[in-house]
Amino acid sequence: MNRILIIDDDTDLCDLLRDYLTPEGFLVEAVHNGVEGVERAVSGQQALVVLDVMLPGINGFEVLRRIRAVSRIPVLMLTARGEDVDRIVGLEIGADDYLPKPFNPRELVARIRAVLRRAEAGACPQGDTGRLIVGDVELVTGTRTVLRSGQKVDLTTVEFAILDTLLRQAGQVVSRDDLVRQALGRNLSAYDRSIDVHVSSLRKKLGLRSDQSERIKTVRSIGYQYAAE
Repeated sequence: MNRILIIDDDTDLCDLLRDYLTPEGFLVEAVHNGVEGVERAVSGQQALVVLDVMLPGINGFEVLRRIRAVSRIPVLMLTARGEDVDRIVGLEIGADDYLPKPFNPRELVARIRAVLRRAEAGACPQGDTGRLIVGDVELVTGTRTVLRSGQKVDLTTVEFAILDTLLRQAGQVVSRDDLVRQALGRNLSAYDRSIDVHVSSLRKKLGLRSDQSERIKTVRSIGYQYAAE
């Protein structure tokens, strides 16, 4: 049974989510402040964290920073509807996905399952050391390692999945819809810009090619293309 940690000071919402998620096969633990949330999130006992941005004491962004300093546990952030800045900041810090409040509990379950599937897909069988090499970038699936010119690049789970998808289709244009389905494990919804934020962060971490061109090109109104050598 997957253990889900909810970090939210709204106790009524936590109770509601526990009542909804438990029959779906999840074991739910809820904490109501950021400091305790960080401690529980990095304990190694949870499969995923549902984290609210607005928390007393330290806010959700600081909680996420502290978690990401020591753990790659999947994190789904809850943001206020219409607060695009919150969503972008959360994704840039290392959130795996976000959901604006108020939300449909079924949508939350679908997002949780998609994030967990992505995390499980990344746990390659022991001994699987498959490699993807495009130019000076090397992706090792078995160890979930990315190297640029021999130097390790630290990526989030989502960024790794996006890069894996793009490298496998290097030189080809991958639509935003296909990239979301293949890398995030869900369908692209209206006004969802999360994939663009993830790609932007991935670009920054990989840096430019030796000729100072972008590794990941935007194909307007379609999607993205990893530039083949």
